[in-house]
Amino acid sequence: MSNGYFQLVSKDGEVKLRLVPPTDGGENIEISEVMGYLQQKSIPYDLSVLNNTIQNLVNTTELKLTNGSGHLERECCKIEVSQDKMTVTARFLAPSEGGELMTKDEFLNDLAHKNIVQGIDEAVIDDFFENRKYCTDIVVAKGKEPRHGEDARIEYFFNVDLKVKPTLKDDGSVDFFNLNTINHCNKGDMLARLIQEDLGEAGIDVYGERIKPREVHRAFLKFGKNIKLGEDGLEIFSEVNGHVELVEDKVFVSDVFEVENVDNSTGNIEYEGSIQINGNVGENFSVKAKGNVEVRGVVEGAYVEAGGDIIIARGMNGMGKGTLKAGGNIVSKFLENVKSAVADGYISTESILHSTVMARTEVTVDGKRGFITGGRVCAGNMIKVKTLGSSMGADTIVEVGTDPGIKLRYQELQKSVMEINKILKSIQPIIDAGNQKIAKGIRLEPDQLKYVLSLMKLREGKNAQLQKESEEMNQIQTELGLMANGQVVVTGEVFPGTRICIGDTSTVVKSSVQYCRFIKEAGDVKMTGMN
Repeated sequence: MSNGYFQLVSKDGEVKLRLVPPTDGGENIEISEVMGYLQQKSIPYDLSVLNNTIQNLVNTTELKLTNGSGHLERECCKIEVSQDKMTVTARFLAPSEGGELMTKDEFLNDLAHKNIVQGIDEAVIDDFFENRKYCTDIVVAKGKEPRHGEDARIEYFFNVDLKVKPTLKDDGSVDFFNLNTINHCNKGDMLARLIQEDLGEAGIDVYGERIKPREVHRAFLKFGKNIKLGEDGLEIFSEVNGHVELVEDKVFVSDVFEVENVDNSTGNIEYEGSIQINGNVGENFSVKAKGNVEVRGVVEGAYVEAGGDIIIARGMNGMGKGTLKAGGNIVSKFLENVKSAVADGYISTESILHSTVMARTEVTVDGKRGFITGGRVCAGNMIKVKTLGSSMGADTIVEVGTDPGIKLRYQELQKSVMEINKILKSIQPIIDAGNQKIAKGIRLEPDQLKYVLSLMKLREGKNAQLQKESEEMNQIQTELGLMANGQVVVTGEVFPGTRICIGDTSTVVKSSVQYCRFIKEAGDVKMTGMN
């Protein structure tokens, strides 16, 4: 395969242009290249005739340009360096008939004159000088690409995402004592290992300039007391028998802060790890933990906050002021007169009476009693209950499909994505115009080139941000879709007067119904049978 090419010929008192067509699928002669060559040599030509001849070229043709005898023109070469300085392309033009050929040494000297020193491919260069092909781009030098490294990471040898739900016993009651909500560890156990960052290797462009690999993120083992660092500084081990948990990327080991009761003998409790209370939490006391809080007795009119789960084996009588706040889940025997019980996960209990209860995912009320009577119960996806409302007419409201925080974040992302697209749309024409000039061989001023490069870097950053935010939007859309399909499932009976809210739509139950499901359909709350 050979590209088409051109060559000056002087004979019979005329200067002619020999036009040789391509073979075996090679590229046609570029008229712009011919025009540039003739203009450089100050040789007159008829553009329309030249263009027509090239467009219809089938066989080798000699086109008269002017009378007289032209000078013998040497073989010449155009050398171009790619914008990223990683590739050097040579394009040789034929000498006039009888003109002098360029030597390999002359060509190598031209490269040296342009300070091209790295990755010169002498085999390719030798091939040209042995088998000349004109008007053909030949890659004669390549830089060495950098090898990009990898970010550091940490391997944890314990479960960092505990998601435990209580199980039902054979008699229908809930087992609150065997929940396996703690990662137990023994003295000497390896807890985590740091895989250090790989810095990668630098590359080098055709000018011999070093190209740094992209920056990688470092990581560090973060840990609290009762943990020792290994000899190589890359592993951590437990120094005690206890439990391990990950809180905000920091590993904690504790033998658990354990008390019998929270009362006047202890005062309020605030602890970095988890707290186990074997008895009760008295009225007006406060318990705060960054891990889990487990209460084997009852909670009475107190404030309990946990970064993880809250487990109350015998339930909570809030006395109209008790509050539960969990970064994970809430599991309680019962919730009665609770001012507020809020979980970032699910809530599971056997009964809810005159309480305000909110869960990000779902609320499950089952077991022997399994009722919600009075108050307000909200969940993102589902509320499942045996008995809903009361024959005595207590005001009972249940809501699903609501999470204002998620919707607000989605709106923020929508606005950000619109701004990014606006920026990308405004800078793309400038980048395209710069690339077109470079492709045509037009030299950009240093300030112009710097500006185009800065826009290309901005585009790269904005595209990365756009991809990240679009992925987050897709994730939120999935969550919102689940919420839109929120449902209230009643496995027993729902009493009249109960208000059912799904999203922004609600209905009041008019008569007692058993074994039903409430969903949103065609903009209204509909009651259907159990599937």
